[in-house]
Amino acid sequence: MILEELEVDIAPFIDHSLLTITATPEEVSKFCTEADKFRFPSVCVYPCYVKQVVDFLHGKNPTVCTVIDFPTGTTTSKTKLYAALEAVENGASELDVMVNLTYIKTGETDRLHREIAEICEETGKTVKAILEMAFLTEEEKRLVTEVLMDAGVAFIVTNTGWYGGATVTDVKLLKEITKANIGIKAAGGIKTYEQAANLILAGATRLGTSRGLELLNQQNNESL
Repeated sequence: MILEELEVDIAPFIDHSLLTITATPEEVSKFCTEADKFRFPSVCVYPCYVKQVVDFLHGKNPTVCTVIDFPTGTTTSKTKLYAALEAVENGASELDVMVNLTYIKTGETDRLHREIAEICEETGKTVKAILEMAFLTEEEKRLVTEVLMDAGVAFIVTNTGWYGGATVTDVKLLKEITKANIGIKAAGGIKTYEQAANLILAGATRLGTSRGLELLNQQNNESL
């Protein structure tokens, strides 16, 4: 059941994400049309589609988001920065950057901080740092979040969706750590309106999902 007895309009929270490896230009255009129609905050696509989405959404409400070094985060810092700068040059205004979790596991927090801080500073755009919460201990979750906040990210993203999904517990923990100073994007495995609403009530300020229309249909049925 939903954590609180109130209706949650999820549309203003949805990053309409098309991150399947077989996505076509036609599917990308369809996602853009849907995002504009329902006033989702953004459309999130792979870097090769950024220019198409920028052109399609010119003058419209949704922003253009792309992923950097998704889903592993294990390229070099120079490669990651180049990809981020190229995405910005092509028109992206939000960058979902996969964090190299090895740096947390090996205690190389300074290295992680430098990598992400450079992307934030050089691009000047909204950077959302993606974690994979299921792979981290609570101590590591706290540490990496504090490092990323200090590096200048605008959001922490819970998961890629490849290795697990967002949980209310993790969102609550991130809300406690961040103290609402930055955004929290819950992503991965969001399949029902009830789940989406609970994540928002727990503190999520964005939802990364490819099921935006399905969730809205469920929301409307719940309201009947």
